[in-house]
Amino acid sequence: MLTVFSSKHQLHHGIELKDGLIGPSFEKPQRADTVLNRVKTIQLGKIISEREFDRACYVKAHSERYISFLECAWSEWSALGRNYDALPLVWPVRDLAIDQEPNFIDGKLGFYSMDAGCPITAGTWEAVKASADTALTACDEIIQKNIKSAFALCRPPGHHAAREYMGGYCYLNNAAIAAEYALTQGFKKVAILDVDFHHGNGTQNIFYDRDDVFFASIHGDPKDSYPYFSGFENELGIGAGLGFTANYPLSKGTKWVEYKEALESLLERINEYGADFLIISLGVDTFKDDPISHFCLESDDYFEMGKTISELNIPTLFIMEGGYMVDEIGINAVNTLLGFEGKFL
Repeated sequence: MLTVFSSKHQLHHGIELKDGLIGPSFEKPQRADTVLNRVKTIQLGKIISEREFDRACYVKAHSERYISFLECAWSEWSALGRNYDALPLVWPVRDLAIDQEPNFIDGKLGFYSMDAGCPITAGTWEAVKASADTALTACDEIIQKNIKSAFALCRPPGHHAAREYMGGYCYLNNAAIAAEYALTQGFKKVAILDVDFHHGNGTQNIFYDRDDVFFASIHGDPKDSYPYFSGFENELGIGAGLGFTANYPLSKGTKWVEYKEALESLLERINEYGADFLIISLGVDTFKDDPISHFCLESDDYFEMGKTISELNIPTLFIMEGGYMVDEIGINAVNTLLGFEGKFL
């Protein structure tokens, strides 16, 4: 399987507020490097670098003012003499009546974020842009070369980034950006299947009122798990999108037998939808020893996950999302890809 990777991800590494403490982020450069090393060790296939895409590709999934904020946030922050990571100071309770972007960077950081897990550093925008370009490159390779699948080894991840806010280590929504691109290239119905432990709230936000993208997610029950405020079963879409969002929240301690049942059910929904292009938001924080999650999948289960997904038999783009047990993240991600290709170690 083709892998697309950008070394520019190394430009972003920061701090986060978690459990009442400021400390190094769980989302660190070693994550992507560990996965890449496993890709090379297993000889999964050819590895290429990302190509640059026009920023208009990002605006299709996000808003113009949000992209402009990400581009300029560090320069506005550092112009005040602040040479340390930028984190929000205050968050608005946003509704339709609160839609005025603040002038000052402290206000902007809160306006465009959902948590304190997305630091802005000097290299953040370049890394974030390269991550989105990685997804776009992999998507384009599938389309232009008519290949069955590709793996976008994205970092930072993207599925918590909504149309106008960042959060959960995510700035640009790589899966949503790739889906929009696939639609511009002639595909009619795109499905995004999110298998990360955490609900892909950002992806859901972007496509919630649309019927040309079916969003499906298996994740920890939001009553107990981040991001807490989305991912419930009764979230089905609105307007034209009603019925084109499907959420399967699962309880703490979920093992493969329960997980597979949910996976097969969602794949059946995607098949009934008639998707002609599939995007997998591949988070492997469903692993039993992941430090910030509480499912109990084993490394061998990821072979089965990949094999099960392959049965849809449509063009499939895998996009790297979460997974924070660095020693196993490469094994579990690559096992999924090997399973998809019908290979088992």
